Amino acid sequence: MGICEEWKSGKVWVINMGKKKKPIVAVVGRPNVGKSTLFNALAGERISIVKDTPGITRDRIYADVTWLDTAFTLIDTGGIEPDSKDIILSQMREQAQIAMDTADVILFMTDVKQGLVDADAKVADMLRRSAKPVVLVVNKVDSFEKYMPDVYEFYNLGIGDPHAISSVNKLGLGEMLDEVISHFDRQGEEDGEDDRTKIAIVGKPNVGKSSIINRLAGENRVIVSEIAGTTRDAIDTEIKFNGREYVFIDTAGLRRKNKIKEELEKYMIVRTVSAVERADIAVLVVDAKEGITEQDAKIAGIAHERGKAVIIAVNKWDAIEKDDRTMNAFTSRIREVLSFMSYAEIIFISAVTGQRITKLYETIDAVNENHSMRVATGVLNEILSEAVALQQPPSDKGKRLRLYYITQVSVKPPTFVIFVNDKELMHFSYTRYIENQIRESFGFRGTPLKFIIRERKENR
Repeated sequence: MGICEEWKSGKVWVINMGKKKKPIVAVVGRPNVGKSTLFNALAGERISIVKDTPGITRDRIYADVTWLDTAFTLIDTGGIEPDSKDIILSQMREQAQIAMDTADVILFMTDVKQGLVDADAKVADMLRRSAKPVVLVVNKVDSFEKYMPDVYEFYNLGIGDPHAISSVNKLGLGEMLDEVISHFDRQGEEDGEDDRTKIAIVGKPNVGKSSIINRLAGENRVIVSEIAGTTRDAIDTEIKFNGREYVFIDTAGLRRKNKIKEELEKYMIVRTVSAVERADIAVLVVDAKEGITEQDAKIAGIAHERGKAVIIAVNKWDAIEKDDRTMNAFTSRIREVLSFMSYAEIIFISAVTGQRITKLYETIDAVNENHSMRVATGVLNEILSEAVALQQPPSDKGKRLRLYYITQVSVKPPTFVIFVNDKELMHFSYTRYIENQIRESFGFRGTPLKFIIRERKENR
């Protein structure tokens, strides 16, 4: 079934935000009024890109914030330029509109030093039409005595009392947050752990990461542009497919180190690593026209080192001239370059035509199940005994390695502890042999396996 048919059948849709676990607060306003600085101050870490150039925050991004034991999700947005014809600024305006539609409460930020301008009034009109609770914030009030007369000017917007703050100096944030949480619908909040599958879409710039998410979601949730590196931050898109909920995390494209000329690129790398850490599964998007590269291997290594399940999605497959050997040849090349992660699943797709896009969900489900799989201790020790009988453990200077016991201690990734008589004798090649025996029995496709070697005295 193609993507269009999936949509018509009602099997794919973006999650109804009315069923979220946490209230959502969107920070909106004109470019360069300090939205990202406030976002970082509330989130407690440098999550959003901060730069003096208007338009640096190109997409909305999310962070979990807690104030007075009340948890909510904060969304940072690109600045709204109501009348701009610029293609990027107009797409930023669209992204901000999506954030407003998603939010329970809107933080409307203005700049006391720039004063009340026509664009603020136009943004205020947009917010009134949203019919959402709006908290008006006047930023850059570094001195209340000096700037309070200018703050009163913002009453003219007609959307409530202005709250004077300084996001840089963290002044006035408490009263502002009190006002924000006063608008939350307490009955609508749901407790419980977020058990949705989280998938980070990673890869080099311009390989089609955002296009894949847009195809999966069925709407322009992520800015798509021919300019490499348009997605500057990692953003989340929540999708429901066949009754299951997924969170797709789109990430900034990684470039080679020698191409990192802007300070912004460094932030993108940090954001990509952060996105992978938040995810259960990393989908590495490879450009079929370009083929697998060393840079792809480095990006894959980020997920591998952090124990994430991995799917290799070869995008733009429709643009390749193929015969009956093309797919096998491409697969072999991937296995060669990514030899350190032979467990990774491979799927050939096209975001443009929708080819095998829905099959990506099946692969994610299977890989997620393997990433969360537990194996009974008794079964593991049977495999261990058979493995030792088939291939004798190594020895050194007359002392032979003895393997006493194996047990699984955690999942995501599946982690095993092996008790031995001497850790030094447990060579990585023998550990790999044990891993292969376990995989032969249980598969574990798509997920790395982690082994911890513990020493135990023989008399115990």
